[in-house]
Amino acid sequence: MSDAAPQPADRVLARELAAEQDHLDRVYARLGQLRHRAAETERDGYSLARVGNFGALVERDAMVFHAAQRRYVLDAEHEGLVFGRLDRRDGQVHHVGRLGVRGEASEPLVVDWRAPAAAAFYQATAADPQGVVRRRMIQSSGETVTGLSDDLLDPAAAPPDMALVGDGALLASLSRTTTRGMRDIVATIQREQDEAIRSPAGGVTIVSGGPGTGKTAVALHRAAYLLYADRSRFAGSGILVVGPSPVFVEYISAVLPSLGEDAATLRSLGSLVARLSPTERVDPPALASLKGSLRMRTVLERAARAAVPGGPEEFRLAYRGGLLTLDRDALDKARVGALPRGARRNEVRRAGFDNIFTALWRQAPQQLRGRLPDRPRFEEELSEHPAFRDFLRAWWPQLTPLRVLSWCADERRLRRWGRDVLSGAEVGALAGSFAALLDVGPTVADIALLDELDALLGRPRRRSRRVRDSFEIAPGVHEVSTFADRQRAARAQAVQRPDDYRDYAHIVVDEAQDVTPMQWRMLGRRGRHASWTVVGDPAQSAWTGDPAELARARDDALGRRRRETYTLSTNYRNSAEIFEVAAGVIRRVQPDLRLPVAVRSTGVAPRHVAVDSPDGLADAARAAVAAVLREVEGTVGVITALGRRDAAAGWLAEAGHGERLQVVTSLEAKGMEYDGVVLVEPAEILGEAASGARTLYVALSRATQRLTTVSYDTSWRADA
Repeated sequence: MSDAAPQPADRVLARELAAEQDHLDRVYARLGQLRHRAAETERDGYSLARVGNFGALVERDAMVFHAAQRRYVLDAEHEGLVFGRLDRRDGQVHHVGRLGVRGEASEPLVVDWRAPAAAAFYQATAADPQGVVRRRMIQSSGETVTGLSDDLLDPAAAPPDMALVGDGALLASLSRTTTRGMRDIVATIQREQDEAIRSPAGGVTIVSGGPGTGKTAVALHRAAYLLYADRSRFAGSGILVVGPSPVFVEYISAVLPSLGEDAATLRSLGSLVARLSPTERVDPPALASLKGSLRMRTVLERAARAAVPGGPEEFRLAYRGGLLTLDRDALDKARVGALPRGARRNEVRRAGFDNIFTALWRQAPQQLRGRLPDRPRFEEELSEHPAFRDFLRAWWPQLTPLRVLSWCADERRLRRWGRDVLSGAEVGALAGSFAALLDVGPTVADIALLDELDALLGRPRRRSRRVRDSFEIAPGVHEVSTFADRQRAARAQAVQRPDDYRDYAHIVVDEAQDVTPMQWRMLGRRGRHASWTVVGDPAQSAWTGDPAELARARDDALGRRRRETYTLSTNYRNSAEIFEVAAGVIRRVQPDLRLPVAVRSTGVAPRHVAVDSPDGLADAARAAVAAVLREVEGTVGVITALGRRDAAAGWLAEAGHGERLQVVTSLEAKGMEYDGVVLVEPAEILGEAASGARTLYVALSRATQRLTTVSYDTSWRADA
């Protein structure tokens, strides 16, 4: 490798984007030619319709069929056609995509991802490069290249002029050092990640590691590896990737390799339940931990079995000259009798109605005095009475999770359901939060509670309808179709999964240390038959509840599947100077914690800007952001405590920094990476929750090049 100074990252990226765009333009121009030829062939086939002999008709049908099929494939694979590139040790370059495309001279413009020549795109690793020097993931929108991400698999074979984007560039800079030790570290980084990526497909793969160790990269590459190694299983049933926030999910969606299939579903914890609108609202840390506790399951079970607030407390009906009545005790007995433990309220509604009929039938002989019909007639006449139907609908309505959770806004009611489970202060905090539920919607922590209620309430049973398949022209009568037709139809059906899909083949949970016990229950319902990849760092956990409770909930979700554990030990995101500040914060509360080793030194120390009072924060933050934007060429993150984000965004709104700048809370910053970070008032992050030190540790370890803190309270600093 050359020792020449590297070019600015934005210039390298712009040049590489332009080069890939030139190739993509050539591919789509060729695709247009192929589509035009297919359409012409199809038209020529139809022009033979008047030919009279059967042999010509068969030839015409075959011509039309194959031309139409080719045109369909070219149309269907247009979006995201090229998604990868392999630069090989022998100098060959292969672009990998959804289907193979050759130029007019039969040169390969795109290699089909299913072809043997493309196998290394999924199989090659740093430990086994398979002749690949650089693997590039290409993101595009329509016919425009929007992003690149490189993996440097064989640094020793990389030519001096090979440009690298993303982590590949970082590993290349590490490997350029003249010391043998640094090259060994690079090999170690790649080897330990590769072992986790290639962990057996079944069971549970647990990957732990501190900031900057590449946990997210491992998780996404593992999804790619599983899809390639057993595509029929994992693409058919799907892979679910779960992250902590919409900001994080948007971030990984830009770097997740496009694999030629829509098999990976990306969700944040606030958007995991498809029937509920996604939410970004978060509770204060203490309240979020309370809502995440398994104690809430007891509260919700009681709520799901309780009498409907505001519902009928008695029943009175004039019938055949008599008066049928049921008091509150009788109604409660009928309800409780229809709800044995484990029963789902919406699914046993009919049993509740039957109990009402039985209770009324028992008193009918005394009330009607000889004018009693047989029981079927008795029930029929009652069912035809509007007042009786209105009573049943009000007494046992079809309940939604949102309606039941909103009942918890009443403190007296919640205190009754939380007896021996919640303290008085906790009842007040929860009731106040749920009071806003119907007006402003649920928080991220509420989503797990709503999903729990959905499981407790169940859904009304409806008569199932037989679904006609796509090649059925009448019940039981199928049109003639080819294997390729049926494969395409099966693929479309697999992609169009139901909203409440729960049969994923594999679930990836990133930032797993922040998943609460109630959220683990929510995930467990979607992974009953799945294998798992669980990625996280206990030192970054925001959970302040009982660790044993959290472990129990996680184990229940993962089941008794075999477990493989991998630990990533090298931090290659942060410079040693930046990570030293983050490490000082976490060691104050966990002095014996084993931290990753930051192997890169820039000689640039973090900048700490002190202001005289809170009033000076805005100007100081604006100046700090402007300075960092001048010093780095990539993204800049401004990180604040939960309650200060909107104010900080307002300070910077008029600066017009565009997409380079992102303002996030300390929780939204989890899993993120920025070239430069401006951290506004770290002491507020430290003091906003019992887990404040761990959260601040996360915020301080997001930067790759520059870290600036702006504060008037310097007590958070380890050297203060």
